[in-house]
Amino acid sequence: MKRVLDVSRDRAAAVPDSVDRRLGARLAELRAERGWSLGELAARSGASRSTLSRAERAEISPTAALLNRLCAVYGRTMSQLLAEVESEPVTVVRAAGQPVWEDRAAGFVRRSVSPPHTGLRGELVEGRLAAGGDIAYDRPPVLGLEQHIWVLDGRLDVVAQDVEHRLDAGDCLRLRVWGPTRFRCPGPDAVRYALVVVEP
Repeated sequence: MKRVLDVSRDRAAAVPDSVDRRLGARLAELRAERGWSLGELAARSGASRSTLSRAERAEISPTAALLNRLCAVYGRTMSQLLAEVESEPVTVVRAAGQPVWEDRAAGFVRRSVSPPHTGLRGELVEGRLAAGGDIAYDRPPVLGLEQHIWVLDGRLDVVAQDVEHRLDAGDCLRLRVWGPTRFRCPGPDAVRYALVVVEP
């Protein structure tokens, strides 16, 4: 038994602390707080047990779609979940200190410009999606979530409630999210946009 513990400790010491490790630990805590097995969480989220297990152990970096499903199950926005693995929020967050998270497979980079605060319902996020990048969310993290999507550079296609919106630089879309949404960058260049999220 001691040998196994030593190997585990050595492995932990060899792996640097990262957002993925802290995120995995927080996901495991949230599941444990509810007394759910991996099988129960898989049934609630629609993700496979092996994917959930690997995400909790930080063997993989979860995709934006997976995090969105887990946020819906745990009743949090993505910014709230990511803030829980960062240090305590402050009133001013310098550009260099804004948490950045990547979904490399989708070519998506998400910067939390204003971290959430327990007494406030709004948050500001910067999104960057590579040309050809496509992210589909099967549900909102919170039903009726209000979103303002303002394209800063490039072009973004957003599908919500079976309606496609083509947004160019300067365009802004406001919607409440009740079902699946899809963000796609048709190119030829990457898109950068500001996303304001307001909880109902």
